[in-house]
Amino acid sequence: MMSNVLLLILGVLGQDGALLAKFLLNQGYQVIGQSRQKLTASRANLVSLGIDTKVKIVSLSLLDYEQVLSLLSSIRPAEIYNLSGQSSVGASFSAPLETFSSQASVTLNLLEAIRAAKLATKIFNAGSGDCYGET
Repeated sequence: MMSNVLLLILGVLGQDGALLAKFLLNQGYQVIGQSRQKLTASRANLVSLGIDTKVKIVSLSLLDYEQVLSLLSSIRPAEIYNLSGQSSVGASFSAPLETFSSQASVTLNLLEAIRAAKLATKIFNAGSGDCYGET
């Protein structure tokens, strides 16, 4: 059992983030999830999977480097799964600057915070539903 290994899922409240959290919890990992608005965000996906009480949610703006650095320095995750990009493929084309920021700036903040905190963290960066292409 790996209960002492802590993982961070960015975008944990979405469909893919919740399914990943369930899988990793079943593997024995501790999971912390990120939400931009912890108090108002829907935890429905976690509830439907029966893992709502097993995932600690932290509020974090991934566009705020200081917040990212502070969180990563304090929790020191072994792995980060970034599923937090633009959640609407249609919106990604109608709001390209927001989409770019949610991909490039967030990724840069994560990588720089990992470097600055001297972490040996592995990162998986899916970023967007656009990676699935025509489904």
